[in-house]
Amino acid sequence: MKIAVPMMAGQFSDHFGGADSFGLFEVDEPARSIVSKATLQAPPHERGAFPRWLREQGADVILAGGMGPRAAQMFEAYGIRVVAGITARDPEIAVKEFLAGSL
Repeated sequence: MKIAVPMMAGQFSDHFGGADSFGLFEVDEPARSIVSKATLQAPPHERGAFPRWLREQGADVILAGGMGPRAAQMFEAYGIRVVAGITARDPEIAVKEFLAGSL
């Protein structure tokens, strides 16, 4: 599974649309561990760009702070599960908390 996390200046971005990059974490679900991580420069923000681009990167889940219903529908249309309501924190900690089921 690959988990995408919106970032701004290397930190978790509460607003995914303002992200300048995304952390992409490949995880081992049964072991609840991070296998690899990469930081990718975000494409220019325009309607529908992030969901399409993250699908191309293989993302299965996006951890987000706030997200409107239309954006969430676009992610889900690309088969990307949206987990919203995340508060600002280190991207890796957010992924570990997701894996532990504590978000």
